Amino acid sequence: MRHEQPHQHRHLSFPSLRPAQGTDGAPGAPSDGAPDAGSGRRPGADDAPGAARCPTCSAPLADGTHRPADPAGPAPAPAPAPGSTDRLLAALSASESRFRAAFCDAGIGMALLDPDDRIIEVNPAFATLVGCGVVDLVRTHIHDIIDPEGMPDRLFPELVRGDRERVRVEKQLKHREGRTVWSKVTISLIRDGAGSPQYTLAMVEDITEQRRLGDRLEYQALHDPLTRLPNRTFFFDRLDAACLTAGITAPETAETAADRPDGRRVGVCYLDLDGFAAINETLGHHIGDQLLIAVAARLRHGVSDHSSHLVARMGGDEFAVLVADSRGSEQLTELATRLLEALERPFDVAGHRLAVTASVGVVERSVHETTPADLVKDADSTLYWSKADGRARWTLYDPDRGAHQLTRQLLATALRPALERGEFTVEYQPLVGLADGAVHGAEALVRWRHPRYGTLSPDRFIPLAEESGAIVPLGTWVLEESCRQARRWLTEFPDNETFVSVNLAARQIWDSDVVADVARALESSGLPARLLQLEITESALLGPGGRPLQSLQALADMGVRIAIDDFGTGYSNLAYLSRLPVHVLKLDGTFIEGFRDPDPAGRTGLPGAGSRRSDADEQIVGAMVQLAHTLGLTVTAEGIESAAQAERLRLTGCDTAQGWYFAKPGEAEHVAAILRERRPRPATP
Repeated sequence: MRHEQPHQHRHLSFPSLRPAQGTDGAPGAPSDGAPDAGSGRRPGADDAPGAARCPTCSAPLADGTHRPADPAGPAPAPAPAPGSTDRLLAALSASESRFRAAFCDAGIGMALLDPDDRIIEVNPAFATLVGCGVVDLVRTHIHDIIDPEGMPDRLFPELVRGDRERVRVEKQLKHREGRTVWSKVTISLIRDGAGSPQYTLAMVEDITEQRRLGDRLEYQALHDPLTRLPNRTFFFDRLDAACLTAGITAPETAETAADRPDGRRVGVCYLDLDGFAAINETLGHHIGDQLLIAVAARLRHGVSDHSSHLVARMGGDEFAVLVADSRGSEQLTELATRLLEALERPFDVAGHRLAVTASVGVVERSVHETTPADLVKDADSTLYWSKADGRARWTLYDPDRGAHQLTRQLLATALRPALERGEFTVEYQPLVGLADGAVHGAEALVRWRHPRYGTLSPDRFIPLAEESGAIVPLGTWVLEESCRQARRWLTEFPDNETFVSVNLAARQIWDSDVVADVARALESSGLPARLLQLEITESALLGPGGRPLQSLQALADMGVRIAIDDFGTGYSNLAYLSRLPVHVLKLDGTFIEGFRDPDPAGRTGLPGAGSRRSDADEQIVGAMVQLAHTLGLTVTAEGIESAAQAERLRLTGCDTAQGWYFAKPGEAEHVAAILRERRPRPATP
């Protein structure tokens, strides 16, 4: 802070407010100079320096003009009352003493600076802040104490012009012992009586403890208290910074990204421990916490040779490694491999030797093709692909698989609204007796007429419905619609008594009163219970718990037929068959594959291999049919595609069959047409 007229005062000298006096104390007499002619005043005692005066009355001409004085001369000043001057002088002296005492005893540092930014005088509090004596600081340049970096160059001109009353900044003081003292500095300008800049006053407050507290709070806000790793907030801050550095605000097209000279890429390894919940449940959360600390240390050590990589704990047992300037997907997969290898060695935690594996999702791409939110979302999805693929591995993000996953999510979200909008329909596939060729019943198969994706088969949305719970209202609707349709067939063909077979999901048994649902559907449609068959998978029927068995027993007692679907692929506990309320076994289609015409060369490339498999499958099916018949059950085969298969199954004693050989799934009228002809017309596969 520079001024044109340097000030030569060495110590603080507050401007005197005493009236000029003579040697005898009388007002009007100069104390250190001759009085002005005709005025009885010291030159400049009350006026601005160099101000022009009226030649008649010696009054200052502040604006260059003056009204002529009265010819009689200026009116004499009234004489002060006796003793008033002494009281005024005493009051001014006391005021100056109080001001100096406040300056010296103030709890915050204060320094008076001359126009050259050198210290004229400081108080003890300021000297204590920098570890110096008061006398040692006089004539010291303020920049030797306060770091000038970051101070605005235009500060002093703005203060002089009055654009600022004062300025406040946080600066570091240079302590004599070398430590840092953070301070809040307030700088003000002191003017003389004429309004000209005279001094600069700097007031300094020690905020070192507040800064340390702020730093601790910031650290706690950005770091995981258990592992001391950066947390999710810190991770996203760094990821945002990595993307913003490249100027990304939104995903770009391939064309616009190609035009950019900056080809920066970013990558994320998203990691989750396999089976960590079991450790918490069996050994306790305190052991789990110590394991997380040990895992964090291993992961940090695994990237120690890359200081730019950031390892963060995202929450629970999930961690992420950010590579802010990736060189390609190969670098990220190599990093994922190192992370998995780092966790291979067992952990010794509180006397327990724990073996831990992890699944890792890897995403790497140009920063111009993504956003931070999309990058983490895809990394999280890829992590769960890795778990679904078998765990203890890394999986690289696949856009096609990601699109499929997105479609699944969209379908899962739209299931319930689609049911309300009436987008579902039911098709029926005939169940044909192998002995007489007549249609005995039909399986109800639900279809989704999706407005965007077209007609979707059950395998596209039934698993989603089971996961989301939408299978309960959907299954109830299919049950009611199928019962109404079977009643129509019965009305049109009373001699046939064609039954309808409806698939029953295990979740329908657990999440709803399936017995009441079935009773309601039969009552509202008027369908006899003997013409309703419910299919339930073997794994759901024979799983743990007694509720499915109780419900199925109640349904069987109502007269409803119970069929085990996909028999031979679940628990296959044959001892259950004698105690289950089951009427039909539906053989899984994999058993029927061996009934196709044998390949002379064999499907394995070995002579006769196809024939040997065909013979084995036929013997297995024959044994299951014989067992079922012994227990009083009928057997249905699925997936019949040729007359040869149908004939060979008939020879094994199989009762009914379904498949494209007889008829493809179709509208209810298609089944009615077959019933009118009395026999199914073989369809072309």
